[in-house]
Amino acid sequence: MSRVLIIGAGGVGRVVTHKCASNPEVFSDIWLASRTVSRCDQIAAEISAKTGRTVHTATVDADDVPQLVELIRRVQPFMIINVALPYQDLTIMDACLETGVHYLDTANYEPLDEARFEYKWQWAYRERFEKAGLMALLGSGFDPGVTNVFCAHLQKHHFDQIDTIDILDCNGGDHGYAFATNFNPEINIREVTSNGRYYENGTWIETRPMEIHHSFDFEQVGTRQMYLLYHEEMESLARNIKGVRRMRFWMTFGESYLKHLEVFRNIGLDSIEPIEFQGHKIVPLQFLKALLPDPASLGPRTTGKTNIGCIVKGHKNGKPVSRYVYNICDHQACYHETNAQAVSYTTGVPAMIGAMLMLNGNWMRPGVWNMEQFDPDPFMDALNRQGLPWTDIETDIDIDALPE
Repeated sequence: MSRVLIIGAGGVGRVVTHKCASNPEVFSDIWLASRTVSRCDQIAAEISAKTGRTVHTATVDADDVPQLVELIRRVQPFMIINVALPYQDLTIMDACLETGVHYLDTANYEPLDEARFEYKWQWAYRERFEKAGLMALLGSGFDPGVTNVFCAHLQKHHFDQIDTIDILDCNGGDHGYAFATNFNPEINIREVTSNGRYYENGTWIETRPMEIHHSFDFEQVGTRQMYLLYHEEMESLARNIKGVRRMRFWMTFGESYLKHLEVFRNIGLDSIEPIEFQGHKIVPLQFLKALLPDPASLGPRTTGKTNIGCIVKGHKNGKPVSRYVYNICDHQACYHETNAQAVSYTTGVPAMIGAMLMLNGNWMRPGVWNMEQFDPDPFMDALNRQGLPWTDIETDIDIDALPE
């Protein structure tokens, strides 16, 4: 019996549940829980109509460890697939330890009151999970997640030594709104308004938000401005890709997004510091989130494609090597399959694959692990089978020589 409990019923949760349901030989019993059970019921109804499979639903407050423990003991899953908010990672990990259940997530823990993107809080659980004989797989989304596995794949098959890694994330989709975010607005805006950072010669170098940028021609998307950000997978890759000298992360943004974001910042709507309003404490960024379109609603209206990959340079047999591995995903194709747009799809499919590899034993080891610490081959094979085909080519692209 391969029973899984999925926590979180947003866009990513919808994709994870659809993809688990489409692999009945692995996921024989599926539960979906959220604070808002009506969201779970809607997803379950979609899947029942499409496949005839039953998805059991439940309500849970993922901030509340006793509630989580009660639900886990009632459901008795093999593992938790956590696609709730990153603020809730630690409570869910605590509940897994208390109930003896394996754990997987798609993003690192973030403190609610501080924009920090670090694995240290979750890495601190390593010994406890090892002693309990349980596994926690961190960051099994696309970035982090697939990008980590791309680097492990390149290291295994093409390089003796990796010198530089550039991770490129382009969303060329158009949702028709003046401003919206393709995943949780609160998380998205906290991420892109923070200072950038990149890794070079063992040191983290900080930059101002959006300070460094280049123009890049993305296949099937076109030329876009991409901006240097800090992204969490670099922290684990710096530890696990031995000898890497420099690592950077780049993400594209449209002009409309940047103009609106500048206005929000100028008037303080991106702040996570509570303010007093009519006798109530409110957080401006949470208020802004309430005004913006729900990312889970964007699927029907989003067109275009995503292009996410890694350009890696280094040496093999004493000779320089430069390779580019990437995936291109179509928003409308994702919607027709799972009722979600490509940003949710590219996160949800890898979460399902990570869970699949834990369930079948290919990736199963007590402790707390990041994606690049396992054999990349079964994951890369599953990407091709499960809707995220990849391309791995030689390249002569020099990002530093590109126009700004």
